Amino acid sequence: MRSPEDRAKSIKLLVLDVDGVLTDGGLYYDDDGLAFKRFNVQDGLGIKLAQAAGLEIAVITGLDQKPVEKRVRELGIEHYHAGNHKKVPLFREICDSVGVSEEQAAFMGDDWIDAGVMRRAGLAMSVPNALPEILELAHWVSDRSGGNGAVREAIAFILRQRGQFDDLWQEWAE
Repeated sequence: MRSPEDRAKSIKLLVLDVDGVLTDGGLYYDDDGLAFKRFNVQDGLGIKLAQAAGLEIAVITGLDQKPVEKRVRELGIEHYHAGNHKKVPLFREICDSVGVSEEQAAFMGDDWIDAGVMRRAGLAMSVPNALPEILELAHWVSDRSGGNGAVREAIAFILRQRGQFDDLWQEWAE
């Protein structure tokens, strides 16, 4: 069985779930019934760093909400699919579009809706507060929970294994 570190070396695409991964999984509504979400700015910079390093980022989410679309667009993520509970066909479509195999793709999820993709991805990633069945599928689990820097941690893990983390850090540290 290949280690998570070995799997991460060949990753060229990271596909993310939203609720419970990019957010804390809460559904917040104002008095008018409008939804809002809390995103972590460290995750956002991590996504921009990943893109700069040539790691393609995509998002597949079961819910279709305007705040999520706005954040995804702000981050320059081209491959965004909302309102989809059947994620496997979209995962395959994104892999084909980007020109990578499923083995070269990582997926980060936290709930049953993510299980099918996690079984197919070369690197299945999750958050510590994911459901037990999802944690069993994960090759790698972040220390941080969803919405609290878990995506940044996952990106750092991949970039370290790809040998790109130190150079990116040096660019910012100088």
